[in-house]
Amino acid sequence: MVRLPAALERKLQEMFPRIRERERFIARILEEALGQASVTEERPEAVGGTLHLFTDGGSRGNPGQAAIGCVLEDPIAGKVLREYREHIGVETNNVAEYRALIEGLKIALQYRPNRLICHMDSELVVRQINGQYQVRMPTLQPLVEEVQELAAQLGSVSFVHIPRADNHRADALVNTELDEVTSASHVRRS
Repeated sequence: MVRLPAALERKLQEMFPRIRERERFIARILEEALGQASVTEERPEAVGGTLHLFTDGGSRGNPGQAAIGCVLEDPIAGKVLREYREHIGVETNNVAEYRALIEGLKIALQYRPNRLICHMDSELVVRQINGQYQVRMPTLQPLVEEVQELAAQLGSVSFVHIPRADNHRADALVNTELDEVTSASHVRRS
């Protein structure tokens, strides 16, 4: 995933308020730049039913080097459908938590569940998304709106706070990614 400069991202959001429109525009520009008729991503088979999404984001320092982790599972089949982790640069813990949820929702959309239960260990994010807390940080508002837009594309979505111990798989993905970033930066300095 390519992270665009903030000024460019804001301009795209002004031009294309809907995420899908922005993504289509960017895909078209990339296809033209690469000289390809079509860049297609293999889509997973639709699962339907109820899926569980576990997300976590964290930073070492606040702000500091940050990463996200997502685990999508089918509880009926008892299997993990997809795991994802990514280094997202220098961010705060709260931004990382939101970015993890956004990425997890994008992944879940590919499987077209009838119901999605999002499990997070960030009480703040869960309460903000559920409308129990106001979003006071201006930097978080666009992330909240993106979560709401993605959730609207899914049928039924619920956001549930869970203890950190119950989110161990997503947490492990975050820590693995941060460990790799840390070890890579130590190698470059040597």
